[in-house]
Amino acid sequence: MSSDTQSPDPTALEALAQDLMSRALKAGADAAEAAIVESRSLELSVRDGKLEDVERSESRDAGIRVFAGKRQAGVTFSDLSLDGSQAAIERAVAMAKAAPEDPYAGLADPGQLATDYPALDLYEASDWTPETLEKLACDIETAARGVPGVTMTESAFASTGEGAVGAASSNGFSGAWRKSSCGYGISVIAAKNGAMERDYAMTSARRLADLRDITDVGTEAGERTVARLGPQRLKSGPRPVIFDRRVSTAFLSALCGAISGPAVARGVSFLRDKMGEKVFAEGIHVIDDPHRPWGFGSQPFDGEGVATRKRAVIEDGRLTTWFLNCAAARQLGLEANGYASRSLGGPPGAGPSNLHMDAGKTTRADMIAGIDEGLLVTEMFGPSLNPNTGSWSVGVSGFRIAKGEIDHPVSEITVAGDLNAIFARLQPADDLLFRGSVNAPSIFVDGLSVGGS
Repeated sequence: MSSDTQSPDPTALEALAQDLMSRALKAGADAAEAAIVESRSLELSVRDGKLEDVERSESRDAGIRVFAGKRQAGVTFSDLSLDGSQAAIERAVAMAKAAPEDPYAGLADPGQLATDYPALDLYEASDWTPETLEKLACDIETAARGVPGVTMTESAFASTGEGAVGAASSNGFSGAWRKSSCGYGISVIAAKNGAMERDYAMTSARRLADLRDITDVGTEAGERTVARLGPQRLKSGPRPVIFDRRVSTAFLSALCGAISGPAVARGVSFLRDKMGEKVFAEGIHVIDDPHRPWGFGSQPFDGEGVATRKRAVIEDGRLTTWFLNCAAARQLGLEANGYASRSLGGPPGAGPSNLHMDAGKTTRADMIAGIDEGLLVTEMFGPSLNPNTGSWSVGVSGFRIAKGEIDHPVSEITVAGDLNAIFARLQPADDLLFRGSVNAPSIFVDGLSVGGS
């Protein structure tokens, strides 16, 4: 954030959370947890070199979850005055006493808590001002509009932000941390013969040094947009398909849903009976690393204060773990493993931190060269997944591959298959980059059902 605004103080937020938790116990709760989240951001957008919008936001929100035996309830509120927070606490306690019993509800066991969690590199102070953001947005627009064929800017933006969280629970946990973010991007339009295409490029990071060059990002947006002009339909039939790394993370997202402890406990996962079995081909590794420096999903402890650690979710193709919060762990007869995702004022969910699939050894160019007739997918929309069976389909656009080369753009296509079979035979390329909390290289899958004309 710009220097005219005081940064969120995680220590102060932790003290506030401790106070809320203590007051909940005094109000009649058998157990309680509280969290305070503070965030500040500044975003600016331009179009045609002119300032279009400036948005500054500052918020501080609290959540408290209380227990009356095996009954629980929670509330979220932003009035942190003594009277406002006390009213929220008393409302939560009254709700918990009237709630139905949940045999799996409860805080984490003290022995599972992160008592000596690492101090992660997640925060860098920024001196970006509105003037700085405006120049960045104008520079990226200049780069994108400099690509021949680009006719219009949809939006060019730059942003900076920071946040902090403090949490405390009556089981003895207390902790806090803070993070920063910055980035810029652009969406542009190209036209040909009365038809228009749109695409984008962006970069974001926790620190300035990890941002991509602004000219490269703008040029990428322009070139990707122009390359989409004049799309054609593709004949239906089974084909080899390569998924660009910008969209290949969809497979990891589907994996996350299938190995979510709450989903497995409810029996609504197509991988519910696959623990310890080969799910991917040999040589495939999917890693979750909550302590990666400057990672977007990094966290020193999970949403219930449980200790986190790096682990291979998929090791040499084999499924090794579920993403568990405490409730799902109890229901499945297992131990919580640091994957609870905090929900202010409500029971936590479960999910990864920084998840990635290791790169393969084959270049994407070599994969394309080996395809006589196939499809390169660069955009997905409207995915459909049956979580019980793994049946999957998605609308896509991209490029036809013919005789080992990218031929022409294609659109209005669907790709479908069974994720059990897709996981078992997908092959990663060697082009992995870390640009978000979930990352994957380009992925090749043979024999997918492609629906076109």
